[in-house]
Amino acid sequence: MKNRFRVFPKMFGFFPYIFLIYLFMPAVYISQETGMKMVFGFGLLLLFLVSYRQLYWQGQVETGLTIWLAIQIIIMVILSIWYNPYHLFMGFFSAYFIGWYKNKAHFYLALTGFAAALFIGMVAAFFQDSIERMLFFIPFLLVMVISPFGIRSMNRSMELEKQLDQANEQIKELVKREERIRIARDLHDTLGHTLSLITLQSQLVQRFAENDAVLQAKAKAKEIETTSRSALRQVRELVSDMRSISIEEELANMKNIIQAAGMSYVCEGEQNVSDIPLLQQNILGMCLREAGTNIVKHSQAKNCRIRIEKRRECFMITISDDGQGLGQQLNEGNGLRGMKERLALIEGELVIDHKNGTTLTMKVPIVKIQGKEGTA
Repeated sequence: MKNRFRVFPKMFGFFPYIFLIYLFMPAVYISQETGMKMVFGFGLLLLFLVSYRQLYWQGQVETGLTIWLAIQIIIMVILSIWYNPYHLFMGFFSAYFIGWYKNKAHFYLALTGFAAALFIGMVAAFFQDSIERMLFFIPFLLVMVISPFGIRSMNRSMELEKQLDQANEQIKELVKREERIRIARDLHDTLGHTLSLITLQSQLVQRFAENDAVLQAKAKAKEIETTSRSALRQVRELVSDMRSISIEEELANMKNIIQAAGMSYVCEGEQNVSDIPLLQQNILGMCLREAGTNIVKHSQAKNCRIRIEKRRECFMITISDDGQGLGQQLNEGNGLRGMKERLALIEGELVIDHKNGTTLTMKVPIVKIQGKEGTA
C-alpha cells in the first residue's frame, strides 16, 4: 500500500496551515506589480512556500534545515529590496525554524546570518522609504531576532518531556519484567518443589505395595502421581507464559550497548533460536542482559564475542571478552550469582573462566527439560 501524500507531517496538526495566512499580504503586494516582475515575484513566493513545507519534513536534519532556511531568507531579502519593504515580515517564518537547531554553535550561526539579512533588507528599505516608516519596523525586527531563543527553549523542553515519558515507560516495563521473573521463581521454588516431592512419594508407595492387600492403595498412589504430574505441567506452562524477553531481543540489545561503549561485537553460531522453549528464552535472555551490563561496567574490554551452539542434548551460549574488570568480581557479584540462580531453575549451569579475559558459558539441557514433563 502506497504512503498517503501529506503536505505537512501529521504530528504538527493544523498549526502549519494556520501560519500560511501570513502569506496573504505578500501575495497582495506582488499582485500590484506588472509583467515579468509580477511573474517572477509569484515564482519566488511559490518557492518560499515549498521551503516552508520542506522545513517541516527535513527540519530535524540540520543539513536540510540549513539549506531550506537559507533559500527562505534569500527570498525574503529579494522581495523586500526589489518589491516591498513589508516583505521583511516574512522573516517570522524563518525565525521560527531557527529555533529548531539543537547544536548551539549552529543556532547562533544561523541567527547571526538571519540578523544580517534583516539588516540588509532594512538598509535597502531605508533608501526606498521615509525614516518614520522605517522606525515602524524596528520593534518587529527585534522580536524576530529574539523569538528563536524562545522557540529553541520550548523545543528543548518538549524533547526533555518526551525523553522523560520514554524513560518512565521503560521503567514500568522493567518493573513488570522483574515481577514476572520473581513470580516465576517463587512458583518454581515452592509449588514446583512440592509437586515434585508428591510425585516422588507416590512412586515410593507404588514400589513398596507388593501384595494384593494394598492394590487399592497402589491405585490411589497412582492417582496422586497422575494429579501431581498434571499440576506440575500446569505450573511449567504458567511459568513459560510469563515470557517477557527473548534471546534474539536481548542479543540485539546487547549489541547496541556494547557498540555504544566503543567495543567490538561479534556473534557467531546458530542464529535461529525460535524453537527454544519460552521458559528457557526468558531465563537466558535475563542472563544475557546481566552479562552485557557487567561487560560494559566492569570488563574494560575492547572486544566481545558471543557463540551460540545448539546440540542434541543442550543449548549453549558462550560470552567472552578480552578485558580485566569482570574477573575481579566473579565471586562477589550479585549479578553473576543471580545468573546462576536463574539457570538453576531450568537445570542449567554457568561456567566462568577468567583466563585471558572473561568467558561465561551458559548451558541448558534442552532435551531433558522438554521431556521432563513426561518422565519426571
